[in-house]
Amino acid sequence: MKINALARRAMALALLMPLAACSQSGHDADSDMAKAAKEVDQQTSPSVIAAEVQKGIEQAKVELATQDIDVNSGVHFRNHSHNDKDTRPKAVITPKGDLVIAGKTQDATPEQHALLLDYRQQITGIASAGMDVGAASAGMGVDIAKQAIVGALTGKSDKAIEASIKPQTDKIQAAALKLCSRMPDLLASQQKLAAAMPAFQPYATLTQKEVDDCGKDRDDNGKPGVTVSSD
Repeated sequence: MKINALARRAMALALLMPLAACSQSGHDADSDMAKAAKEVDQQTSPSVIAAEVQKGIEQAKVELATQDIDVNSGVHFRNHSHNDKDTRPKAVITPKGDLVIAGKTQDATPEQHALLLDYRQQITGIASAGMDVGAASAGMGVDIAKQAIVGALTGKSDKAIEASIKPQTDKIQAAALKLCSRMPDLLASQQKLAAAMPAFQPYATLTQKEVDDCGKDRDDNGKPGVTVSSD
């Protein structure tokens, strides 16, 4: 079983604590160990981590709603080939629904503005939903790491540890896969905008195949997965 980075760091901490106690003796060592364990548990508790993550996400959502959205890269899945030599001018959609290419605001009719705003909302909606999945997974990930550590230190088999954390990992997986259900609407919005506004057409790069393949990728354990990016 592969333990994630968080679990490995926690495992290292758990193993180092007894070593540190070796330089002390008796009651003092036991007391310091108990204190250290309590502090670690408090600092890595799901509620503490979830609160910190949520704080960052709320700030990110504010920025998402108030800043320009870069449409050069768009929204793609893991199998999309990113072109580092993209020669297209930089293009963004502003919060007001303006398409700005190479620093120049493109003329747009009220209908085109409405389509630009819809496309922008589709992108920010997926990004926001992805953040929520990350927030929900943060505290859960700590629980998973702790269960893996306890299982390893108490001699449980890999199979038993995997079985104990499976309900939580399945929840994370299911939440991530729900992002796929939002992609058809994003594609439809993109296609409508490209048809109505020629200046946007070079930036309409999400494909039907990518939408169809969402969730069909497999992780190292052969389970379905999805990675959505908007670099």
